[in-house]
Amino acid sequence: MTAPEFSRPHPVRLIHAAPEGLSIEADADERTALAERFGLVSLDALSADLTMQREETGLMVRGTVRAAVQQACVVTGDPVASDIDETFALRFLPESDRPASDEEEIELDDADCDTVFYQGDSIDLGEAAAQTMALALDPFPRAAGADEAAREAGILSEEAAKPDGPFAALAKLKGDGDDAAS
Repeated sequence: MTAPEFSRPHPVRLIHAAPEGLSIEADADERTALAERFGLVSLDALSADLTMQREETGLMVRGTVRAAVQQACVVTGDPVASDIDETFALRFLPESDRPASDEEEIELDDADCDTVFYQGDSIDLGEAAAQTMALALDPFPRAAGADEAAREAGILSEEAAKPDGPFAALAKLKGDGDDAAS
């Protein structure tokens, strides 16, 4: 298995009950590799401000990931710039604490956080930041002229394509009126 593009291992033994802050930032080569991995036009900045502490429920890492990204518009392919400013909370547990696949599912509520299982004697804060950024990406980025380009290409809007949507009802009325006039 290859190492993540933005790896910042932090020894578990250095995480104590008292909160400790840490800032990490991806360099140009790491950002280029991450942009390729996540299918981005570019990743111009990626950093995270983190607070780590040992709690009864595991190693807790809370913080904010900030990024400047450019994604390809889903309609035109043009670059769409956006800024990410995402807060997160992750619980790190040793791989040995992972539930067996045949055990009952665990229900989470809003107060729960994502759990990341780790092997060895360190957790990878860089990979956690990269994955948090990836989850915050717009799944359907659209450039300013995307709607017009879609119309020109004959692509219906979601509303127009719905057979029972409001525009379909108008189309039926228009169609009925045309039939009555004939």
